[in-house]
Amino acid sequence: MRAAPLAKLAALPGVSTASGVASAAEHAKVTGGVLPVSPALSGLLPATGLRRGSTVAVHGSTSLLLALLAEATAAGSWAAVVGVPTLGLAAAAELGVEVARLALVPRPGAEFPAVTAALLDGMDLVVVGVGAAHPQVARRLSARARNRGAVLLSLGPWPGAEVELDCRGGRWSGLSEGAGHLRTRQVVVRARGRGSAARPMSAELLLPGSSGAPVLSERAPAGELVVLAREEAAG
Repeated sequence: MRAAPLAKLAALPGVSTASGVASAAEHAKVTGGVLPVSPALSGLLPATGLRRGSTVAVHGSTSLLLALLAEATAAGSWAAVVGVPTLGLAAAAELGVEVARLALVPRPGAEFPAVTAALLDGMDLVVVGVGAAHPQVARRLSARARNRGAVLLSLGPWPGAEVELDCRGGRWSGLSEGAGHLRTRQVVVRARGRGSAARPMSAELLLPGSSGAPVLSERAPAGELVVLAREEAAG
């Protein structure tokens, strides 16, 4: 029953299933310990990129999650998305994701832990859907990512994530006197985490920007992030 939908998915231009790209992904893995991200996002991450072996939780925005994949896939890394059946490939491409290096497993069902573990063995980045794993399974998968040197990204909360990115806002622009197209959206992304990511940071971004890729908002000085004023001790 599942074969027909998967066959249709694999037939889409530039899209492959996990089994079709696993060997190529292993061959194409870059040797560096940090996978690149857009300059607008680099300052929010402790290693200015996605550190291999880390787990990152993204809250409030599928666009932000896709933007995190863009630079790495464009540079040759392979990514997989598990348990996000509503993912839009057109939106991913507009945000800069190289969809030819993107494997999709939209509905893994009860096989989610096994599928995700297998993908962490062969992919550079693996995205998982919100609420996809119980805490014990989540810890095992994070440990698998550390062991295999992959990056695990969660769309929503994930127990033990080293970095959490929270996207809020959503003021769109582009319409003029009731006509035109929505082109850019201004958001605030807040980052916090453990260890080197413990200091809260914030950045105002256009996501998407006029070209699709995220850019720092014109309100903020170019390349500069804002440290959140709220102190941890006050919480």
